[in-house]
Amino acid sequence: MDEVLLRSLTPGVLGVLVRRGADFAAAEDAVQDALVEAFRVWPVDPPRDPKGWLVTVAWRRFLDATRSDAARRRREQLVDEEPAPGSAPGVDDTLLLYFLCAHPSLPPSSAIALTLRAVGGLTTRQIAQAYLVPEATMAQRISRAKRTVSGVRFDQPGDVATVLRVLYLVFNEGYSGDVDLAAEAIRLTRQLAAAIDHPEVAGLLALMLLHHARRATRTAPDGSLVPLAEQDRGRWDTGSITEGVELLQAALARDRLGEFQAQAAIAALHADARTAEETDWVQIVEWYDELAGLTDSPVVRLNRAVAVGEADGPPAGLAALAALDGSLPRHAAVAAYLHERDGDLVTAARLYAEAAHKAPDVAERDHLTRQAARLNAGRELCRVTEPAAPGTGPGPQRSPRQ
Repeated sequence: MDEVLLRSLTPGVLGVLVRRGADFAAAEDAVQDALVEAFRVWPVDPPRDPKGWLVTVAWRRFLDATRSDAARRRREQLVDEEPAPGSAPGVDDTLLLYFLCAHPSLPPSSAIALTLRAVGGLTTRQIAQAYLVPEATMAQRISRAKRTVSGVRFDQPGDVATVLRVLYLVFNEGYSGDVDLAAEAIRLTRQLAAAIDHPEVAGLLALMLLHHARRATRTAPDGSLVPLAEQDRGRWDTGSITEGVELLQAALARDRLGEFQAQAAIAALHADARTAEETDWVQIVEWYDELAGLTDSPVVRLNRAVAVGEADGPPAGLAALAALDGSLPRHAAVAAYLHERDGDLVTAARLYAEAAHKAPDVAERDHLTRQAARLNAGRELCRVTEPAAPGTGPGPQRSPRQ
């Protein structure tokens, strides 16, 4: 059984049912029933037209489920309109489903779950495992989301920016359970890029590929975080980097700059440097300026402060940081790094410890705790090994002039 094929066909099958007039929630349930049936039947009797087979079975399941509904008259009309079995229509409804699942009326968590279920073809169990919540909780979240969008009419173009934000949220979840969400987000973004010609879609795909290329080097064998400057660049995935850069260059050539293209440009400059010392920080600062103009995001300005510190020196980075709200996530960690670069190890150690206390996950907390401990241990070692001041050490006291 080719599970990848089934998952790739899911959005197209669901789109056919929705286009025929099926309620989204009922259509999605019918498609899931058809997928279960495919797992039972296909290993023994594989169809010549997999998508057509799924459409036929899903449509019949939908009709079976709706015949007992109170609105029998309308349901009977749908029964009369049932098309004959055969090849599925060539219309690709994938894009409609992306917009539907990323509808503004849904909170981000529900939009992500619905996208993974309806477009990604993942089971409720897989999604629940990926988000470390009980399956029943995820089932309720998906059911509420389906009810919310069931009555949505698409008489206006969908918001590409909302779809891209949802996909980027999926990508940033990374890996947990038996589903690699970063890889899944790349697959779905490739699918979106095939359905719509938009420079920001290409920019997001480029950004994902460039970040994903470094994935194997981000953690040590013991699970601890490895900072970018310390990663083994020889282990970066050059194929993904090459593809990402090519996608980015083609997108930038269209002169319709967006935030994901700007982020991808920054990632490309990191990927292009053979060593951390060769990183073009001046150009990275310029791209952060572009990005800040597009988003006006405090997090972007926080990252820009790091880049300024690398390009123009730690005092300049600290000056840029001083203009930002100290309550920003990771503000203390950035301040600690810049103070360490500036030689103020006492302040840096204190800020690393403060940042560790605020860290969003265990891996980052442990990394920041080790940074604080490293600086404190270094200071203690200096105190132990530095020569005693004249007249204060053990043994006979000597005059400073001797």
